[in-house]
Amino acid sequence: MRSTRATEGRDRAVELRDAIDRTGYYPDVVADGVDGAVAGEEIVSFFVHHEPTFDRDEVRRHLSVVVLTPSRLIIAHTDEHEGDDLLPEPYTSTSTEAIRLSSVKSVVVTRMIANPTSGPQPAAEALVTIGWGGVSRVDLEPAGCSDPQCDADHGYTGVLASDDFSLRVSAAADGTDAVTRLLAFAESLSARTHSA
Repeated sequence: MRSTRATEGRDRAVELRDAIDRTGYYPDVVADGVDGAVAGEEIVSFFVHHEPTFDRDEVRRHLSVVVLTPSRLIIAHTDEHEGDDLLPEPYTSTSTEAIRLSSVKSVVVTRMIANPTSGPQPAAEALVTIGWGGVSRVDLEPAGCSDPQCDADHGYTGVLASDDFSLRVSAAADGTDAVTRLLAFAESLSARTHSA
């Protein structure tokens, strides 16, 4: 089982490239985008997630790469598209974002354990949500009061949530190793952001 935990003094760039190559999803294009965002910094930890989606009769592929460097969190997304008016041939788009570790406000880790009465077991699923204030979501609903006869307008009530990046993997879909690697990445990121 391959861990993504940081090894002090060891750049993990070769391991990251191997993980990108194993997806088989335009590895040179993906690696070029990630390398540009990393900009030569040491790679402390990483996670690569290949997620195919269905679009009518076609399968569209999406690849997320998250990289932890000593000073930044890098998030890269690569998608494939069919041709359009501007680019008539099929193409990919790669978006990268670099976030200072001091800007990361939260790392939320949810582990789903099957059959918990049997004691500690590897997680069946993991959800990691990282917030740095780049994207906020407002969930609004009409406000009310406890009087069932009241028909007054009480305005709205809501929740403002930071939801910049979420990634969920499951042992059933991605393999137990993927769940373990995502949890190890989250642990590395949490360890680096507590004092940033």
